[in-house]
Amino acid sequence: MRPRHAWRTLARWDLIISAWPWRAMAYLLTGVAVGGVVLVLFLTSLAAGAVLTLVLIGIPIVLAMGLCGVPVAALERRRLRLIDDEPVPTPHLDPKRPGLWAWVEWRYKEQATWRELAYTGLLVVVLWPAELAVVLYGLVIPTTMIFTPYGVAEVGSLNVLKVWLVDTYPEAFAMSALGVLGLALAAYPLTALAMGHAMLARLLLAPRDDERGERLAELTRSRTRLLEAFESERRRIERDLHDGAQQRLVSLTMTLGLARVTRGEEAAELVGQAHEQAKLALAEIRDLIRGIHPRILTDRGLPAAVADVADRSPVPVEGSVECPRLPEAIESVAYFVVCEALANVAKHSQARLATIDGQVDDGLLVVEIRDDGVGGADATAGTGLAGLADRVSVVDGRLMLSSPPGGPTLLRVEIPCATTAA
Repeated sequence: MRPRHAWRTLARWDLIISAWPWRAMAYLLTGVAVGGVVLVLFLTSLAAGAVLTLVLIGIPIVLAMGLCGVPVAALERRRLRLIDDEPVPTPHLDPKRPGLWAWVEWRYKEQATWRELAYTGLLVVVLWPAELAVVLYGLVIPTTMIFTPYGVAEVGSLNVLKVWLVDTYPEAFAMSALGVLGLALAAYPLTALAMGHAMLARLLLAPRDDERGERLAELTRSRTRLLEAFESERRRIERDLHDGAQQRLVSLTMTLGLARVTRGEEAAELVGQAHEQAKLALAEIRDLIRGIHPRILTDRGLPAAVADVADRSPVPVEGSVECPRLPEAIESVAYFVVCEALANVAKHSQARLATIDGQVDDGLLVVEIRDDGVGGADATAGTGLAGLADRVSVVDGRLMLSSPPGGPTLLRVEIPCATTAA
């Protein structure tokens, strides 16, 4: 139920016994906690940035504060589930280029980033103090009144709220009853405030219609690039089969046909030629299969497959991938990334050495490929990096590239994964 629909519940007599007051209370209490923490962090970062700006170190801190709304908004979209049953998707799109600088530049260009920054400012300046006051007066004061009999029993008399002097049990129980009534009536303004906050959060933090359209267009372009890559791969396989293994098999058939109508030593020589042609055809088919999905990847997993492709690389490769068996789709994507990265190293980098380092950490497969080449890799220059990013995105992973002119180049891939039984 969205907040705008939830307003109808305020007119219902059973609001007090429903789950809405509890959800509103949880939303406001967590909002007070989040607002306080964000305020402290914001003021600390601002002070540190202002002081360190004198020595130029604080400039990146001040610039980074423009993105402080991104993590706050991500937390707020999750917290909306307390008061809003419909999940709020992120309005952000993935950068078109890998790398930290590309991510920062892309975020600064998005309208959603500035809406999230505005929401963060409202949270720490307006919403947090207002909700703190409402929670204090709507919950703490009625709760204090409810425990008035306990206070009278302990100290003999109690000055409730510095206004009413209560020194007898009848007055104490009457004050406790008023506290219960006040706590029940507080459910209405607390729920209304929580719903208003949720509506504002959804308005500023949810994707707009134009952003949904842009996200759909980007998703369509990504899927189109993948389809084009798969179609190109299919044509390559078809061409390799036609020009390689098929021609070998045709030659083998003709040789065996001649051997059938030949006698003596000439027949034995033709059988020997057919045997060599059969071995060449098998080798070509084996190489073709290795390029699609190598048998070693299926039988022994990603570490052995990466070691095999590293041994066949024309550029010396050090390091390894250490991980248990992973889902087949993740192993296949990671293997393709390593193969394509090493192919780019051999073709473009002029590197003398490449290193591979891969492991699984907290459910995340991280593979890094480095080389000491000339650098300057560009995802838009036709080196296959855009296709790599598309393949990685299919399994909800991300690809990052650092390749300054002059090198070195670092390609890092992170893929969420779950290990499988060996």
